[in-house]
Amino acid sequence: MERDDSVDSVPKTPLLDRIIAPADLRKLDASELPQLADELRQETINAVSVTGGHLGAGLGVVELTVALHWVFNTPDDRLVWDVGHQTYPHKILTGRRDRIRTLRQPGGLSGFTRRVESEYDPFGAAHSSTSISAGLGMAVARDLEARDNNVVCVIGDGAMSAGMAYEAMNNAGARDERLIVVLNDNDMSIAPPTGALSSYLARISSSGTYLYLRDIAKQLARQLPKSWERRAARMEEYTRNLWQGGAWFEELGFYYVGPIDGHNFDHLLPVLKNVRDARQGPILVHVVTKKGKGYAPAEASDDKYHGVSKFNVVTGAQVVAKPKAPTFTRVFADSLVAEARKDSRIVAITAAMPDGTGLDVFGKAFPDRTFDVGIAEQHAVTFAAGLATEGLKPFTAIYSTFLQRAYDQVVHDVAIQNLPVRFAIDRAGLVGADGATHAGSFDVAYLACLPGMVVMAAADEAELMHMVATAAAIDDRPSAFRYPRGEGFGVPLPEEGVPLEIGKGRVVREGTTVALLSLGTRLHECLKAADQLAAFGLSTTVADARFAKPLDEDLIRRLAQNHEVLVTVEEGSVGGFGSHVLRFLSDSGLLDRGLKVRTLVLPDTFIDHGKPDQMYEDAGLNASGIVTTVLGVLGRDVLTNSASRA
Repeated sequence: MERDDSVDSVPKTPLLDRIIAPADLRKLDASELPQLADELRQETINAVSVTGGHLGAGLGVVELTVALHWVFNTPDDRLVWDVGHQTYPHKILTGRRDRIRTLRQPGGLSGFTRRVESEYDPFGAAHSSTSISAGLGMAVARDLEARDNNVVCVIGDGAMSAGMAYEAMNNAGARDERLIVVLNDNDMSIAPPTGALSSYLARISSSGTYLYLRDIAKQLARQLPKSWERRAARMEEYTRNLWQGGAWFEELGFYYVGPIDGHNFDHLLPVLKNVRDARQGPILVHVVTKKGKGYAPAEASDDKYHGVSKFNVVTGAQVVAKPKAPTFTRVFADSLVAEARKDSRIVAITAAMPDGTGLDVFGKAFPDRTFDVGIAEQHAVTFAAGLATEGLKPFTAIYSTFLQRAYDQVVHDVAIQNLPVRFAIDRAGLVGADGATHAGSFDVAYLACLPGMVVMAAADEAELMHMVATAAAIDDRPSAFRYPRGEGFGVPLPEEGVPLEIGKGRVVREGTTVALLSLGTRLHECLKAADQLAAFGLSTTVADARFAKPLDEDLIRRLAQNHEVLVTVEEGSVGGFGSHVLRFLSDSGLLDRGLKVRTLVLPDTFIDHGKPDQMYEDAGLNASGIVTTVLGVLGRDVLTNSASRA
């Protein structure tokens, strides 16, 4: 019996292998795009399984990414992504497929869009809600220079919950520049799509004919008496919104199209072509997608595999090393719960990061005292200030890198009014694979300069427990405590946190020649350095400052008076703890006696992603870097004498 091979059984020729750049993609027929999308989705899954990273958001925009590059002439047409973790498929299609398995690895591709990485990344994005502002700037520049390219902003994955997006839309609507905004609505729909009818309406309402007739109708309405003009405008708006929704965007000055199915090329392509060819703006295209689309483990996950470690592609099981100690984040969460059981005035606030900050734990224990305000750090801080005015004890848990977005509110709404808002600053110091955009480098510098602020840094998880208790006890001024990402050191934990004496550090090891004054978790590297310095015959004192503000002036004075060398060590930028110590030493005349002082900080540069241990080594903030600094201060004689003793 002869074998009967059907057409469906013939293997399809891979398309992704033919795509070096979007220009190659645009050579494909529209009928080939679904196959390309399937291959692109599988390539994304396979790559992230090797590197770890953000997965769900990228899987949700595979079809949208293909459609955008097929319809628009990138990179001449600017494609601005919001929250860069959506962009792994975009990277694969824009000449970076050969490096996609270096994502977030030392020397490899960034996990976010990055201008220096590709001409197809016109704007870097790792924090959310920036795309419309940046895109509007590009559109204005285009018009000033009499160019004709398109500017397309893709915003989604919660980024529309931030006020900056609406500030930009308000400005864009008032200016009336030609700008296209694609709202990627993934599992948080403003208005659900209604199948074929919704697609038909979106296609018709985005067409040139419809836009032309709509403008004609508006011009005719303007010739009518004012009362009739207003009635006609209201009727047009009511008719459109009865079928579609989007009145809010229209009020902001955007022409609204949608919602459309973001996984259906028959819906995407004609609408994108229509808005591309429209000579008016701004336009918002509402696209509904499914986060984690096409990968069952991601679709079944609560967070749709938002961020993952390396994983098994077949099972979806993530490769997670067995923890040796609880994470700092978990210790903070448990400590806050313990304090809240004793004090009903304690409340907790997060800006769309309940899991990342540990406040999901607090939320389960105290759902009525937990507030997730969305990606709105500015609002979170001022909301906390309002709570504090009424006698509550707000703990605002925000990553160091995201607290930067609310600095005006920290200064104006909290510090100037001396309100006891407590800032729990997670991800202090270097964060590894997320790189410069997420590093907690600057919080000590920008908080310790504020009058009245208490700034603490935990050396280990036990100290973190005490600092949570300390912050809970401070009722007369704002306070902050910082701690890093990842596991603790496995130190024994106390039964409960005990409030520390404000502005007082501790001496961990006594010595006579060298003093190492640490702020934060570099204390453990200082202890290692002290052991190594002992081999050179150098007796070393190791102290934990605990507080960057107020300084423990008595401790610093004692270290300065009783040692030849004083080295401060911190996981922060120039202008932080070490700068405050130097100012005190200078103002107190303690430098006049010939004390040798060095401040070890992060280098004055933005540090690319890598392995945290290597990053700290490169920064000179590990034990060997501390030892090298001390020996360099004391000169070659120490090295020579040490070698002769050996």
